[in-house]
Amino acid sequence: MGIQVLFSFVIYALINAFTPGPGNILALNTMTNYGWKRGKPLFLGIFIGYFFVQTLCAVFVFGLENLINPVMSILKYAGVLYILWLAYQIAISKPDTKTTGKQPSFWIGFVLQIVNVKIFLFGITALTGYVISYYTSLGMLLFFEIIHQTISNLM
Repeated sequence: MGIQVLFSFVIYALINAFTPGPGNILALNTMTNYGWKRGKPLFLGIFIGYFFVQTLCAVFVFGLENLINPVMSILKYAGVLYILWLAYQIAISKPDTKTTGKQPSFWIGFVLQIVNVKIFLFGITALTGYVISYYTSLGMLLFFEIIHQTISNLM
């Protein structure tokens, strides 16, 4: 893998890190309302859930290497539509005036990441767009997903 491709991959991961998704918004809201100590289980659930999803993406790309190109052309446009729809929904949403009183938990954060389509799309796109042309072993795919997750979670 050339330095230009690696640099492009890191830029992609940084852009991914700065685009807010449901996990970012929930973590911000929880830490604001409950503080770090009571919100830590939710944050850990989001982190572990993100790692789990990125591992699934690496296994998916590894297992479907020959079938992924036709599927990716469809998923690419579906992902764009979903992200635009999500951005629109966030833009028109109003603050919730009623509180449910639910305590933040590890499982709420974990499940949120399992249903978070954005990170599936980012994980698969990172591998198919930057990595799969150079490395096809499961170990290398997992390695680059860990780099992707680390950059995303540090920002």
